[in-house]
Amino acid sequence: MVDRWLSERARAAEAGVEGGFDLTECVREPIHLLGGVQSHGALVAVEPASGLVVVAAENTGEILGVEAAELVGAPVTRVLPEEDYAEAVTGTAGTDAVPVTLPVLVDFGGAGRSVDVSAHRRDGLLILEFEPRESDALAFGTFYTGIRRALARLRAAGSVADCCGIAVREMRSLTGFDRVVAYRFDGEDGPGEVVGEDVAPGWEPWLGLWFPATDIPPQARRLYRENWIRVIGDVDDVTVGLRPSRRPDTGEPLDLSLAALRTVSGFHLEYLRNIGVRSSMSVSVMREGKLWGLIACHGALPLRPAPEVRSACEMFGVAFSLQLSAIEERERADALTDSGQRAASVARLLEDGLERRFAERGGEVTELLDADGVLLSRGGRTVGSGDALPAELVRELGRRAAALAPGEVWDTDRLSELPGDELPYTPASPEEGPAGILMVPLSRSGDFLAWARRERPAPRRWAADPWAPVRVGPRGERLTPRGSGEVFRATMRGRSLPWTTRDRTAARELWRLLTELVLRHADAVETLNDELRMTNLDLDGFAHAAAHDLKEPLRGISNAATFAIEGAPAGLDGTTVRRLLTMQRLAGRMDELLNSLLHYARLGRSGLRLRELELSHVLDTALEVAGPRLAEEGVRLVRGELPPVRADADRLYEILVNLLVNAAKYAREGDAGRWVEVSARVAPAEGAAGQPDGAGQVVVVVRDNGIGIAPERQHEVFDLFRRLHGPTERGGGTGVGLAVVKRIVERHGGRLWVESVPGRGSAFCFTLEGSQPSASPADG
Repeated sequence: MVDRWLSERARAAEAGVEGGFDLTECVREPIHLLGGVQSHGALVAVEPASGLVVVAAENTGEILGVEAAELVGAPVTRVLPEEDYAEAVTGTAGTDAVPVTLPVLVDFGGAGRSVDVSAHRRDGLLILEFEPRESDALAFGTFYTGIRRALARLRAAGSVADCCGIAVREMRSLTGFDRVVAYRFDGEDGPGEVVGEDVAPGWEPWLGLWFPATDIPPQARRLYRENWIRVIGDVDDVTVGLRPSRRPDTGEPLDLSLAALRTVSGFHLEYLRNIGVRSSMSVSVMREGKLWGLIACHGALPLRPAPEVRSACEMFGVAFSLQLSAIEERERADALTDSGQRAASVARLLEDGLERRFAERGGEVTELLDADGVLLSRGGRTVGSGDALPAELVRELGRRAAALAPGEVWDTDRLSELPGDELPYTPASPEEGPAGILMVPLSRSGDFLAWARRERPAPRRWAADPWAPVRVGPRGERLTPRGSGEVFRATMRGRSLPWTTRDRTAARELWRLLTELVLRHADAVETLNDELRMTNLDLDGFAHAAAHDLKEPLRGISNAATFAIEGAPAGLDGTTVRRLLTMQRLAGRMDELLNSLLHYARLGRSGLRLRELELSHVLDTALEVAGPRLAEEGVRLVRGELPPVRADADRLYEILVNLLVNAAKYAREGDAGRWVEVSARVAPAEGAAGQPDGAGQVVVVVRDNGIGIAPERQHEVFDLFRRLHGPTERGGGTGVGLAVVKRIVERHGGRLWVESVPGRGSAFCFTLEGSQPSASPADG
């Protein structure tokens, strides 16, 4: 048992020479330009407009009665009746035309000869292929009945395995080949597995065996996608050349990609001989425009199915492809019913706050797809459960998600084998980290939900030693002989369990439910925001009107008290004078509060003029007002690094004045005297109390060495009219300053918070939305 299905030695063989045989010659061979046809038919290439023959097979004399040397340059009607030629031209015209087949009676040396003519267009030429009818014994009724019965049985298949089993049995019955297998590719460029087989007695069974990818090179797979049926009547057939060997107009070989008579690569003929096959036919099986696999037929003797049989087999291959698609659709529908219920139960667990609930219930999301880990990436934040994904992989998945439509499932069970243009990520080794990923994009901004699966080593039975793709065969060094009775067991590494239709359906359904959940929450938040905006407008209007309207009667009260004191008779008793003075003082206090309330209300009604500002210059302006108060209290100013910020200059000035005056009130004597520091830093991933403060933003800090604030009272300092001391203590005030600062910061889209320890001072920190640190020369 080897650790990998393809060893380094085998990789070297694919890339170069192994034992004297250069396998890359097989990969590079232009099999559609080999310049010849199989000898049981003849080929003629015609310029459609003029009807003149441009290229002819060397055996046209034997097949059609006119030698190639005479036919080239002559009208094609020398070998094809004019009305049949006109039908071939018309039938192959148009961009969506397909090859057509016509039964024709040609003049062969004065006698009629029945031939089948196949016509198609290629590179501006009309390609005509002539095959003599060997017998007309096949009755249409019998033939039609067999085809109809085969298609009916195929439609009854309920699973892929049943479908493959029916297909190989019916194909063998139609054609008479000795072995017919359904051969499924592991990816369009990967190895293949025999998943269905019908075989004659005495032939070695291949069911369940794997064959290396080198058995069918890339250019052969391209032709299988383009030409859905391929027949090799006899591996010992002598190739018939073309005259001329190259097109006169381009100097290039004639492209025979769609030609049924196209000659066969010597490599492939040796391969067939080495497995004991004399004749073969392959029918392409397509799924959603991709090559799913082949129905491969092998015979022990030469066998050339008639054109109508080939057409029937090609039609049967199309029906087989459609049935596979129908089975997949049925499986998808069944999966939707089951997966929808499971996805709905998981979605209900995530209703109250997606990221928070995802962190709590990630296990259920992981189990939804029988995965080993899951990750939600949303708005630059990630939360996961189970196996963690490497940071580089998360970034690349985000880029990949941004290129996909939301809800479009992308998956792989072989992460280490993906080409760089699909996902430019290289794991440390195929055995480490996730081996399989299934991802569904949540938005076009790169948000996604991804499941991961670990490596699951899988045993495989190989019909050839993957360590030695080349071995000496009966006719020299050629591709390894198959059918030798040897079975090579190896273990596939670096892959996860494949993702199923059920998995993809569950992921897509969960995406749909989460999208509805997010949209529902977004609508609710928008409604609340609208209500809040209206409430704030009403409150702003009320505060402004109330403060403005209350000032007039308040001035009357204050004036009345003043007039009473000044105009009172000398004999006014002391108690009355004290009461009048108290009234006058309280009226003044009330006037200060109303002025503060008016100012606070105006902050919610005025616009902001945002621009880039030098924070140090705004601080200088603020010190013109706050500086004398700092000097009066004996407080020293310390400046830290102050980067540029984006803000409204007047409002930022007001923030700094309020914070500096507040610091002057509460600064206390220490070893370094009384001081206040203004500085800035770049915000970390989280701010105070674990709250996000915008990683990468500038945080402005005004720090003092004052008395500090107890943790349980820190949130109170930003409330309107709230002071932690009496009206006349610590310099007095209305308790509006920090509330004003908070409102200005929030108007900028930022956040204000305090970091404080009792007896060790306080630091008031704020961010301004859009203020980013300047790049240093090293960053550039």
